[in-house]
Amino acid sequence: MSSSTISAPTFFKTHDVENQPTPLPAYNLWEQDALLKHAVLTNLTSPNADPTTAPNAKIETQLSTFGKVVGFELMEHGELANKNKPEFHPFDRYGRRIDDVAFHPSYHALMNAAMFGNVHNYSWQNESQQGAHVVRAALIFMQSQADAGTTCPLTMTHAAIPALRQAKDLPNYWVDKVVHGQYDSRTLAAEQKNGLSIGMGMTEKQGGSDVRRNTTTATKQQDGSYRIVGHKFFFSAPMCDGHLILAQTDAGLGCFLLPRVMPDGTLNEVRIQRLKDKLGDWSNASSEVEFQGATAHLIGEEGRGVRVIIDMVSLTRLDCMIGSSASMRQALVQAHHHVSNREAFGAKLISQPLMQNVIADLTLECTASLALTMRVARAVDASKTDLKEAALARIATAIGKYWICKRTPAFINEAQECLGGIGYVEENILPRLYRQAPLNSIWEGSGNVQCLDVLRALNKEPESKAALFDLLNSAKGKNAFYDIHLQSLIDSFEDTATLEIRSRIITEQTALAMQAALLINDVDNVMADTFCEARLGKQQGLVFGTLPATTPFEDIIERGALVLKSEEK
Repeated sequence: MSSSTISAPTFFKTHDVENQPTPLPAYNLWEQDALLKHAVLTNLTSPNADPTTAPNAKIETQLSTFGKVVGFELMEHGELANKNKPEFHPFDRYGRRIDDVAFHPSYHALMNAAMFGNVHNYSWQNESQQGAHVVRAALIFMQSQADAGTTCPLTMTHAAIPALRQAKDLPNYWVDKVVHGQYDSRTLAAEQKNGLSIGMGMTEKQGGSDVRRNTTTATKQQDGSYRIVGHKFFFSAPMCDGHLILAQTDAGLGCFLLPRVMPDGTLNEVRIQRLKDKLGDWSNASSEVEFQGATAHLIGEEGRGVRVIIDMVSLTRLDCMIGSSASMRQALVQAHHHVSNREAFGAKLISQPLMQNVIADLTLECTASLALTMRVARAVDASKTDLKEAALARIATAIGKYWICKRTPAFINEAQECLGGIGYVEENILPRLYRQAPLNSIWEGSGNVQCLDVLRALNKEPESKAALFDLLNSAKGKNAFYDIHLQSLIDSFEDTATLEIRSRIITEQTALAMQAALLINDVDNVMADTFCEARLGKQQGLVFGTLPATTPFEDIIERGALVLKSEEK
């Protein structure tokens, strides 16, 4: 038989691949995302400044540079790091206990690029710069779209600085190597490393969020250190160089920094029991550990551990908002790309009325979530000099963390549906985003904890309530739906008899009011008017894609689309 007979007979060709979008091309997550740019630039200035004022060119350059790294390099690393989960190696080949967790090279590439891009330390390297926390929020927003798992150690490392600065006898290199260091995955004593990462271990089996039930003990030694005996049920990122933990002292709960490697190069007495087999967050390792006389250093004072941790948790909760908003953004980008390049029934999906309703609704949700997230980042940034902004940050973080994180799973599922069956297939990013989506509503305090924190702030911090309503009242008189909603919210607050049992609906309605106020006070009336009519005026159903027929769908969709280069159009 001749070779010509063997080669590709046409009668075996069953079909041509047509009407299928090509994969989304690599893009710059800063330069080509007008939605992110607007939210960030609006909050880089003071509340009374002109939001169109150009920021420092150096800031834009750094954001653009990192946006390109994420889009052109880290997106692929995110896929690989999640397909190759961390592996726990308790012993070496000769039986020595090593408590090692091995990561895929892509995990290290993600961490290295993120820390080189200042995701973990921008706020602290630029503390005198107005808007430093907003810039840093933009950095981790982009990082999260490539891989949410690495944002766990990045978040904890960033958030640990306020706590570490309260330590009296901690060697200076702990703070210095976080603020000024780079990624260093080697198993070495902290003093010998080029940079340090920090993890957390707060909760135990019997207590969960009720950390006052912790049974782990800390006994002071003659050299001033403490001997830790007990366990942690969630010990995040066990390969970090140090972990902040809570343990019982004679005076009550204390906060401690527990190094992974001792100054002499030996491992601290922390024994990893197993890695958690999680629904998502596959690139990151979460573990259960036992402390068998581990050495730790007191942060703050004995009995004041919860107070020390609060400063850290306020920052990690902000990152929950950022991470969830980032997941929404990437899901919307994927859905918009697909429906813009696929036809059904003789027309592009994006031009069909019902699909326009879905994409517009997702764009509206993403815009409102991003606006609230960056406004909280601005409040956190201004907290060091502005008492009113500090008060707003305390209550708005809990409100935003509750609402945005709750909205994300349904949002991403709707985006999956835009792709049809392909949206459920692991060859694209949406299944990973969907698995990740519930985590931020659980991590750093579940929904009930957030709502109770909102009530606590309202009852015990009148300055927080005043700051919240200053923001809400700033939009009063500009939209009829908003004014009715705001008055209803005020009436709900005044009915104190059943506040706790109603705290979820009150927190939800407050979050919607905050999002609406921010959109109303922005320059874009299209978004604000639609949001108020649909969300506050109840002119929509309970699922996405039910905006009223009067919605300017195409205008809203255009605001959420990537700014494509000419060759990509």
